[in-house]
Amino acid sequence: MGTEVLLEIKDLSVEFTAHQRKIPAVRGIDLTILPGQFHALVGESGAGKTVTSLSILRLLPANVTSLRGSIKFNDHDLLQLSEDVMRNLRGREISMIFQEPAKYLNPSLKAGVQVMEAIRYHMGYSEKAARERVCELFEKVGLSDPELAIDRYPHEFSVGMKQRVMIAMAISCNPSLLIADEPTTSLDVGVQRQIIHLLLDLQRSSKMAILYITHDLGIVRYAAEVISIMYAGKIIESAPKDLLFTTPLHPYTRLLLASIPSREKRGTRLQGIPGTVPNPEDIPQGCAFHPRCPLAQQKCKENVPPLVRIEAGHRCACFFPGKELRSFP
Repeated sequence: MGTEVLLEIKDLSVEFTAHQRKIPAVRGIDLTILPGQFHALVGESGAGKTVTSLSILRLLPANVTSLRGSIKFNDHDLLQLSEDVMRNLRGREISMIFQEPAKYLNPSLKAGVQVMEAIRYHMGYSEKAARERVCELFEKVGLSDPELAIDRYPHEFSVGMKQRVMIAMAISCNPSLLIADEPTTSLDVGVQRQIIHLLLDLQRSSKMAILYITHDLGIVRYAAEVISIMYAGKIIESAPKDLLFTTPLHPYTRLLLASIPSREKRGTRLQGIPGTVPNPEDIPQGCAFHPRCPLAQQKCKENVPPLVRIEAGHRCACFFPGKELRSFP
């Protein structure tokens, strides 16, 4: 892998064990992120997006019994590094914003203290220098009166402000890769837009790469450079944003796009996707999407379509990529 690639995941598979059963959460995915790139990983709940992100940071729960493949970051396989090395990478080189900030901010500690902790650990700053850095960060993420915000407790912030504190913490050590796991899920539409614009501004100013995890294609429509669609533990389509929105190939991607509200669709009934994402304990044979797919044929029920290159930068895992969709049965 050359230096032009920041993160390269190859054939990553993750299995949990629960109720004496093996549960495949991620089933052999490949993902590449370039330096400074905004890459969105999109899929419904249960698709394996968060498990993928936690695998990168090696923060998977104890009931993971199988972790296979490779995750190379700056030419180092993260799955082969010692825990001491990983501890130094987390927060310093790879950082993460979680979707529910209230869960990850200690209610008994002031916000500034929590952000200073990472800065002092990774950067070796004095307490005074760390406080000055936090003031800069709070101003950068749009928290009013940073000097006062430093000494406030988490319960004194709104949900949107808590998320800004989390973003400040995540970027405090200038990471090369920022993983944002559904960071706008609990926010209203106006605040969602503000957070997306904030992340874009931070990405451009610091040249860091972002892996943005979401269930909503509409959220990343104007932000992402590359979008990968995940379904039942596998990436089923990946393409530059413009290609994905103009010429989607996988039936699932096309149905997702058809379900996004827009001015052009005002007054018309939005098309939904029948059925639900399969339970990881009971993924159907063949293409996991075939029970919900209007194009499904017998070969889809028996064989797993590989993720193949259709054109430059555009990959799809479907036996009938781009074929006109029939009506649902």
